[in-house]
Amino acid sequence: MSNPRKSAVVRRVQYGALPYRLRGGSSPQFMLITSRETRRWVIPKGWPKKGKSPQYSAAREAFEEAGVVGAVAKRPVGSFSYEKRLENGAIVVCAVRVFALEVSRQSKQWPEKQERVVKWLSAAQAAQRVNEPNLGDIIRRMARRYDGRQPGWAARTRARTKIK
Repeated sequence: MSNPRKSAVVRRVQYGALPYRLRGGSSPQFMLITSRETRRWVIPKGWPKKGKSPQYSAAREAFEEAGVVGAVAKRPVGSFSYEKRLENGAIVVCAVRVFALEVSRQSKQWPEKQERVVKWLSAAQAAQRVNEPNLGDIIRRMARRYDGRQPGWAARTRARTKIK
């Protein structure tokens, strides 16, 4: 007999931000946060915001979960899937569309500051710490794209998204 939860897998879309920073021509650094329940290293991500663009939703999650703001890409840099356990115990497969976010500042206070650990890492360290292989590939690809660029270069190719 099959497991009813396994056979009724629901697929949902989430939007995530891959926060990064460029400092004086050095290699980019990437921000990871811990998830609230399992304490795994992840990127800020969440459900679409009604009436808002995907990149706005990703940028909003980055502020709520990590306190960062900056220039967010207009198009996703990649996607990955993971299994999320909901409060009712159901499991949904989430396809996360990832938007690059060049961080311009981090607030001293943000909504989930007490619930998460935030860490800046090299591309190699960040790619190694995440559990999702496709997310690790996205991080490595982003590092190759921006390696050696000056701060602000990516911001000129991105749209600024105001978080309200």
